[in-house]
Amino acid sequence: MTRKQRRSVLIGMCLTVLGLSVGLVLYSLEDSIVFFYSPSDLVAKNIQPGERIRLGGLIEEGSIKRGESMTVQFSVTDTAKTIQVRYTGVLPDLFSEGQGVVTEGALDSDGFFIAENVLAKHDENYMPPEVAAALKKQGAWKGNEAADKPY
Repeated sequence: MTRKQRRSVLIGMCLTVLGLSVGLVLYSLEDSIVFFYSPSDLVAKNIQPGERIRLGGLIEEGSIKRGESMTVQFSVTDTAKTIQVRYTGVLPDLFSEGQGVVTEGALDSDGFFIAENVLAKHDENYMPPEVAAALKKQGAWKGNEAADKPY
């Protein structure tokens, strides 16, 4: 083999390895490229305990229970399914029943979602677009048009 042929073979092998690597990364991230799962999605996808995800929906009316040492338990719903959430820490100022919320964490073996972070809407008209789309899909959207427009 000449020097030029060896260089061409080496470049071809490097491009092949790079292409396979990119393909494997995209394949492994396929289910992870989601902003959040609604409670219905969580049940349908059969998410395993311990898998870190985001859960989004509305805080169910009458579900907030405050415990000791800043522990809060509440339910996140998309009107079709409901997931119980436990969180220990300081909640956002705008956290309240009936509001949109996105929580980050993992399911435990008892079926509770253990949140490490809670994100609440930032004003009276805003709802995360993904939460609004999930609610519209369920037929439960009661928002106004101003909430449909991102800031």
